[in-house]
Amino acid sequence: MNSKNIVKFMAIVIIIGILSYVAAYGLDIGKYEIVPVKELIKLGLDLRGGAEVVLEAQDNPDDPVTDEKIERAIATIRERIDSLGVTEPVITRQGDKKIRVSLPEIQDTQRALEIIGKTAQLKFVDEAGNTVLTGNDIKDAKAVYGSQSATGIQQPVVSLELTSEGAEKFAIATTNNVNKIIAIYLDESIISAPTVGEPITDGRAQISGSMTMEEAADLAMLIRAGALPVELETLQVTSIGPELGANSFEKSLTAGKIGILLVFIFMILYYRLPGLVADIALVLYICIVLFALAAIKATLTLPGIAGIILSVGMAVDANVIIFERIKEELKLGKSLRAAIDSGFRRAFLAIIDSNVTTLIAAIVLFYFGSGPIKGFAVTLSIGILASMFTAIIVTKQLMKLISGIKALSNTKLYGA
Repeated sequence: MNSKNIVKFMAIVIIIGILSYVAAYGLDIGKYEIVPVKELIKLGLDLRGGAEVVLEAQDNPDDPVTDEKIERAIATIRERIDSLGVTEPVITRQGDKKIRVSLPEIQDTQRALEIIGKTAQLKFVDEAGNTVLTGNDIKDAKAVYGSQSATGIQQPVVSLELTSEGAEKFAIATTNNVNKIIAIYLDESIISAPTVGEPITDGRAQISGSMTMEEAADLAMLIRAGALPVELETLQVTSIGPELGANSFEKSLTAGKIGILLVFIFMILYYRLPGLVADIALVLYICIVLFALAAIKATLTLPGIAGIILSVGMAVDANVIIFERIKEELKLGKSLRAAIDSGFRRAFLAIIDSNVTTLIAAIVLFYFGSGPIKGFAVTLSIGILASMFTAIIVTKQLMKLISGIKALSNTKLYGA
């Protein structure tokens, strides 16, 4: 039993060590490569900088700009930017007609500009000039590969799924226009002019033409997001630097490393063997948080870092509560194994209460917040769940393993 506990304990420590190495340096095994976590987590405007665009809504005598249209335009722009893979943009209204869009760590500014500012008014027009379908009749749009009817060559197209009302309109239009052209316009420009071969009654349509898969994906995204309610003119495009500054960011990372190291040392000095176990669990906690942020392709901002730091404190606090309970049980004369079981049982409700209430607050912030506030809520939520897992499950298992090792069964090693 003694040797089995040693083997299991060392196996867990080695696995955590491997995860830490992969998170920090990545792993390259033949054809397979895992990049370091820091390369997968994007940095926000305040840490890395990006691009800033100022747009102005254009008045139309027949259709004036209103507050409701500006709010709809902001919502549409946000949806388009999310489809670009740019997370945590800062979109604010300035005055009556201007919208300021800040994009963190953007790579292709020109493409972003084209997508953000394009009105995207879609319509299908027959040879008589009648509009038979509009963007409002589209339920979904996807970029796929489709075969040309003449050559059979696969090319990027946009596959459209129509609403029930749109499908009915399109069925009537295609029935009345067999062997005629129904042109597809985007912002008054023809993007495709197919000839109707037969009535289309299945509620599906296709936009084809000379386009790349990226262009087809952008067009599908514009159609899904919907048309802008007003025409927007780009007034200004500027590159912005990190608000925190590159040097300050590096210093913050160094300070964070020093802080965590001091926590490790304190836990060992004050709680002895349980402190070492807590440090091991804390390393796993950090790995879980980093891998989770990389998996969801999070954009890390200063509020997000604050959420991680707060959750680290809660992870340490959970271990402190557990170890204090164990010390109390040992002082009452209980055996080491009984003290560990009782200590975790007594600490469980306190840990659950504090973490669940904080998690509820994070969910509320995510639901009602936007931009950096959502980022704070996401990192805090991930941290809370990871800290509960490591404190309640991992720490407990490690403590049970070391309590079964004879050389480590002296209660003095546990602070008693």
